[in-house]
Amino acid sequence: MTRSPATPLPPPKARRRLRESAALTQAQLAARVGVARETVRAWESGRTTPRGRKREVYAQLLSTLAEEAAARRAKPTLTPEPEPRPEPEPRAEPKPEPEAERSPVPVVVAVGAGAQSPAQEVTQEPAREGTRSKPAQGAVDSLVLPAKPLEEQGQQEQPDRGPETEPHSEPMPGAARPGPDELTPAQAFDTLYQFSAPSLVRQTYLLTGRRELARESVERAFQVAWEHWPEVARDRDPVGWVRASAYEYALSPWQRFRLRHRHPEPPPADPGDRTLLNTLLRLPPPHRRTLLLYDGVGLGLPETAAETEASTPAAANRLMRARETLAGRLPELADPQVLHRRLAELASAERLRAAEPTAVRTGSERRARFLTRAAIAFTVALIGTTALTLRTAPTHYEPPVSPGETVRGVPPRVAPGSLSDEQLELRQKLRDQLQDGPERLTPRIE
Repeated sequence: MTRSPATPLPPPKARRRLRESAALTQAQLAARVGVARETVRAWESGRTTPRGRKREVYAQLLSTLAEEAAARRAKPTLTPEPEPRPEPEPRAEPKPEPEAERSPVPVVVAVGAGAQSPAQEVTQEPAREGTRSKPAQGAVDSLVLPAKPLEEQGQQEQPDRGPETEPHSEPMPGAARPGPDELTPAQAFDTLYQFSAPSLVRQTYLLTGRRELARESVERAFQVAWEHWPEVARDRDPVGWVRASAYEYALSPWQRFRLRHRHPEPPPADPGDRTLLNTLLRLPPPHRRTLLLYDGVGLGLPETAAETEASTPAAANRLMRARETLAGRLPELADPQVLHRRLAELASAERLRAAEPTAVRTGSERRARFLTRAAIAFTVALIGTTALTLRTAPTHYEPPVSPGETVRGVPPRVAPGSLSDEQLELRQKLRDQLQDGPERLTPRIE
């Protein structure tokens, strides 16, 4: 009897985005599925996975929410303004406008534009989910990306775009580009690494204040991504997958027990950058991470809350507290756009470089081979130990021998001494008499 395959579910982060895009609370979604609110929270955080009939109901509900979200996103594009395509004369004047929009603008400026207060995002979650879905899922986390790759990418994509296409759409890193030749997994991984590794190193440096730890965290995150590459390649936001892994490794409490952590690294040379970095490091790790994701990377509040595994009001509260702390120490950073620019300047001031993608891939494969061989060796040793134990173990029960005890009050055993004259005479008399015969049965009168 074969078991039917389980119903596929989107990743935990995508589940939360779908629920928040439909303006549903965890309690409302739990009532629709027929489970408790804590169960939905565990499903969205990835701690547990639904099974059986609950999984089918939950997957069907998420599919319905995804279709509704797609319909809401496609609704503005279904009713475009009437535009005569055969007659390009009326659209001859606004042609320079797409040129200006398609010009290679630094990602830092594009990310920080249009930031709203956390209170406005709490009240307008469904609208922001639909409007900011495109910049928040692709390259928004490329904080201070190198300008040369972006310029080359803009020059390569500019001739293919027409006046009716979107002004700024970047390809999803790690996905196969349209064309006759598809990327191999190694090429897709190298593309993702070259696209996002430099920015992730700078982000992690702002998160920890340590250059070596930032590089190590990003390399470790990409090694884990290469080990789980089929999952990462199908993920809706592969850069976010790697970013979350790098942040968790960098903020791990076990880092403080390392010998490298005991020796502080030299601070930035600029006094302003040094003050800003020290103020960031004084923030609690959850507040620091929320501030970096929202004001530095440019994620929306629902995406920030989902990545930090917190509710949207809790993420907004952390963001406001972090901004208040920074504004109290540095009043000029009260403006979110100024704060975003200063974070970008602080990250770009340090010369942080990531390793080559080939070295990261080979390191991941070498680590996987080492762990596999170690597991095989441990299994063989365990089997050998078990066999030796079974071979040398007794086949029946043997009672233990009780230890000896000292007995008091018994006279010591003395060896016999020399015989007296009477004893010698008696012994000789016994020897001389007959040992058998009737004489011994009848006593003689003497």
